[in-house]
Amino acid sequence: MSTKPPTSVLDHALRIPGVTKLTGKRVILASNSPRRKDILRTFGLAPEIIPSTFGEDLNPYEFEDIHEYPVATATHKAVEVYERLVAEDPDNGPDLVIGADTVVLTHAQPLSSEIAYSELPGTRQELLEKPDSKVDNLRMLLDLNGAVCEVVTGVSVVFPILTSPGYAIRSLDERTLVYFSDNPTHVLEAYADSGEGIDRAGGFALQGLGGLLVRKIEGDYNNVVGFPAASFFRFLDMLVEDDDDFLEV
Repeated sequence: MSTKPPTSVLDHALRIPGVTKLTGKRVILASNSPRRKDILRTFGLAPEIIPSTFGEDLNPYEFEDIHEYPVATATHKAVEVYERLVAEDPDNGPDLVIGADTVVLTHAQPLSSEIAYSELPGTRQELLEKPDSKVDNLRMLLDLNGAVCEVVTGVSVVFPILTSPGYAIRSLDERTLVYFSDNPTHVLEAYADSGEGIDRAGGFALQGLGGLLVRKIEGDYNNVVGFPAASFFRFLDMLVEDDDDFLEV
């Protein structure tokens, strides 16, 4: 007989409503990102790690607002894992699946984290995915150098409800501005050659050697690393307060 795993809430977690609600629940992170896992553990949440098999093949430019793209990808990741686990073992389905996706956008407006995008002058933002080579990484760094980019993480949670389709989806997005120094070309070449940026959206790791390239950020540091913890835990508190179905099934 399937049994519930040990609680995902660690002893050092703050006993705020959203965290307390997760006590004794089966919580899943639909990502194999060590950075997301570490950020959540820092704040007292230790979900099971079950990466999504979603192909991440959405076309970002089909979205009217490109900021909806990481939220949509995060949603597909979370739903895929939720449906798979329920199909595999209906008696031990997850109580909460967390999906996340982080993207980097060029040409950020300096105040875009505070003003609605509908109120800003139209600027075409380019999406920077993970570079596929050191040459591609250097191209991205040259584009970002001396400029401001926007790191956007979409987070979606999926949890069971009694009505069709059997689960609910709630989402948020967090935006952080990253201001790059006007770095000499040899510094960018050295960073690209290090290989650190190959597996990172935008081609840099703020928490690593890439921090040498950046002069300041505006917003949540953890969001740039890969998961907006502060917004996420406030989001859980809000769901406890406002959503009668949240973790009640």
